[in-house]
Amino acid sequence: MRILKSLLLLGTVLVIGFVAWMTYFVITPLQFPTKTVEFEIRAGSNLRVISQQLVEQGILEEPWSFILLVRAMKMAGGIKAGNYLLESGQTPYELFTTLSNGNVTQDSITFIEGWTFAQMRQALNNHESVRHLTMAYTDMEIMQNIGATESSPEGLFFPDTYFFSRGMSDQDILKRAYIAMQGRLQAAWEQRAPGLPYATPYEALIMASIVEKETGKASERATIAGVFLNRMRIGMRLQTDPTVIYGMGEAFDGNLRKRDLLKDTPFNTYTRAGLPPTPIAMPGLAAITAALHPEQTDAFYFVGKGDGSHQFSRTLSEHNRAVVRYQLKGGNAR
Repeated sequence: MRILKSLLLLGTVLVIGFVAWMTYFVITPLQFPTKTVEFEIRAGSNLRVISQQLVEQGILEEPWSFILLVRAMKMAGGIKAGNYLLESGQTPYELFTTLSNGNVTQDSITFIEGWTFAQMRQALNNHESVRHLTMAYTDMEIMQNIGATESSPEGLFFPDTYFFSRGMSDQDILKRAYIAMQGRLQAAWEQRAPGLPYATPYEALIMASIVEKETGKASERATIAGVFLNRMRIGMRLQTDPTVIYGMGEAFDGNLRKRDLLKDTPFNTYTRAGLPPTPIAMPGLAAITAALHPEQTDAFYFVGKGDGSHQFSRTLSEHNRAVVRYQLKGGNAR
């Protein structure tokens, strides 16, 4: 009897202790690493996975108390998938009600292939659902804040549609786009065709940005990449207008003149050999793929036909004939 009473007493103490701990846990405000935290629950995630995510993002210190809370409420299957904007100071109970009520706050922004970094920043500045943290920052301050080590932001962000919780900062969105580009570029680099004249993935990114700006017809990307690589291999200058236009900056008025082609800048590929020092725009995955898997072509020249497509030529004499034929229709020779 004495042992039974001791066991009952111990059980009672444990139950009281458990209830006291759970009560304390349920009503104690949580302190997040930042004022707000974006939290995504993917479809099909179970309670244990969700609780571990909460720990990894610094929302919870350990997962088991939250798991016990949800199971005690018999709502283990009640948490809904989606993107949430969680605020520091919520109690675990308020956190649970947010996740179970499905109070998702999601918006999106699209970065377009061929955009410059300045255009990306403008799109972020114009978006009403974005928290504008970087408006007064220089490009290099943004780069430092997102952990980028490159000397220029141009071309380093992956063009895509990004979904985010309202109130997410422009800096966080840029960091996501930067990480996305790093992952896509590295994966493509590891699968590149043999014998390419690039020393680094960054050089391939520069070429991809040129291909992106030169291509009006998707099916020609790999051919245009092949033409430029043919030129690089024999030491011929790339002679591509989009790099000249980029180097002109705000001085470009929509018309590219002969004097512009003769004026030397770091981006003038008519006056300087090799690749320009940085990308000239944000290339999409198709342009990156073309730069790393160029078409095997004997062409060294191309001229625009005026409909977005090009006429490719092997020799300068062939090219000159194509120029005569298509420039009369408004095409552009390369």
